[in-house]
Amino acid sequence: MKFNEDKKQSIILYLLEKIEQKDDAVSKAVSGAFSINQNTVHTYINELVENNIIKRVRRGQYELIKEEYEYDLKRSQGDLDTDTYAYEKCLYPHIKNLAENVEAVWSYSFSEMINNVMDHSFAENVKIIVEQDYLNTNVIIADDGIGIFEKIKEHFGYATLDEAICELFKGKLTTDSKNHSGEGIFFSSKMMDDFFIVSSGKIFTNNKYDNSRIISMAESNVKGTCVIMSLSNFSNKKPQDVFDLYANVDGGFIKTRIPLKNIFDGSPVSRSQAKRVCNRLEKFKEVLLDFGGIQWMGQGFAHQLFVVFANEHPEIQLIPINMNEDVTKMHIHVTQAE
Repeated sequence: MKFNEDKKQSIILYLLEKIEQKDDAVSKAVSGAFSINQNTVHTYINELVENNIIKRVRRGQYELIKEEYEYDLKRSQGDLDTDTYAYEKCLYPHIKNLAENVEAVWSYSFSEMINNVMDHSFAENVKIIVEQDYLNTNVIIADDGIGIFEKIKEHFGYATLDEAICELFKGKLTTDSKNHSGEGIFFSSKMMDDFFIVSSGKIFTNNKYDNSRIISMAESNVKGTCVIMSLSNFSNKKPQDVFDLYANVDGGFIKTRIPLKNIFDGSPVSRSQAKRVCNRLEKFKEVLLDFGGIQWMGQGFAHQLFVVFANEHPEIQLIPINMNEDVTKMHIHVTQAE
């Protein structure tokens, strides 16, 4: 049975996703999803093997072929003088044939991260690793500099690294306001499918990091900063769409989203924790407070956030999202008591 190219591409992508997920019955799953016979599925599998997109692991099991490219940059050799050099040397050759929007996302995010290394890290050495298979591209940027969280902590005089990480979630944070907007990490983390910064034994991410590789990197407390980014080669994301989610009609960066689970080890309970969240929120007009994964919040935390801060800044809209029943009860308790 022959299909048009769009239908065939859909079948192949679904097939590859099932292989990536290590499905034990790939041909059966694809056959059922598209109402085609398994012989047709096997024909596609054989084509993918011949084209070096997948390889057989054992009978009936396959895995995607992943290519890895490694680059070493040195400041003393001028490799960090411009972000375009690193982009054109290390990443562009591997993404130039992808869709225009995917290339645009990578161009923005990679350039922002390299600029951070160039201007803030004081690093001499940078290692860039590009991992790529048919479905995804992963990029790792590791430097031997001061460490991003430590740099922010020292520059702003924060008491802990956790406070520095909390500020990164909000955006508009930079140690060089004359040359940087402080928006690069915020928007890059939203554009990518996965985005991690590992430094000083701490992790910044908008994702839930069950990935053992990420955890082990944080625990190893390696010197400097390691940025890990991943994006589907078939992503529909566009940079402007992400910017628009956090901008007003004039294009101003007025919105932010704070994933509380990624900031606190447990449920937030104290006023001091709330004050940490509230720091610099006056730079925004709308704040999404994401309670996903938070089981409970203390009365002091809730009161400081939704009563004290809200009353002091009526022009700022605090929007709690993903609250479970217990968190909702505490939110109602403090707001209705006023």
